[in-house]
Amino acid sequence: MRLRDVLFSQGFGTRRHCDALILAGEVRIAGHVCDDPDEAVDTQGLVFSVEGQDWPFHAKALVMLHKPAGYECSQKPSAWPSVMTLLPSPLRTRGVQPIGRLDQDTTGLLLLTDDGGLIHRLTSPKKHVPKVYEVVTAAPVTPEQVAQLLAGVVLRDDPLPVRAAACEATGERSLRLTLTEGKYHQVKRMVAAVGNRVERLHRSRFGALALPDDLAPGQWRWLTGPQDILGPGGG
Repeated sequence: MRLRDVLFSQGFGTRRHCDALILAGEVRIAGHVCDDPDEAVDTQGLVFSVEGQDWPFHAKALVMLHKPAGYECSQKPSAWPSVMTLLPSPLRTRGVQPIGRLDQDTTGLLLLTDDGGLIHRLTSPKKHVPKVYEVVTAAPVTPEQVAQLLAGVVLRDDPLPVRAAACEATGERSLRLTLTEGKYHQVKRMVAAVGNRVERLHRSRFGALALPDDLAPGQWRWLTGPQDILGPGGG
């Protein structure tokens, strides 16, 4: 791939802007300045730098973000800043999107990609990709409420019961809930349907991927591919 096309594909601006960065000596590979936009580059395992910023080449971008409270999962937020502002400009330019959404007051693991097929694969109810939520409730969690969530509750917009794939009390006022679909405000509505209320909500796992303890709120990290989420053989 030509060097200008490498930069363009990774979100570093228009091809003209990429040419300008290269001609200005702002692009390095293995510490060496590359100033020819037409230079052929092997993208396998490629790590380059632009204006001193190291950047690994990814044909498809896939990252995880520890979403803090107070951010909307929207390109055009209405009342709160977008989670996109927590990502570097090249990822925004190449058009990564959240895989599913978390409410502005919900924290935890958020995945973003520019791979439309992967978004569909991970959000389709038919694929049954589990997502795990840590819930703090307003009232004590009872065994009856856990049993109801496992058996299924009816939400206003759906006549069919919605069931948790797994549910357990983790404290007097907390529970861990696993879902395999993603309806609007689903966790909050399910908990309300059994007579309780969500006070805090945190997504700790998406598929096989757990939110790392060392990824602080607002920080992001590259993933190697869909297998990180779907497990071995799932990529």
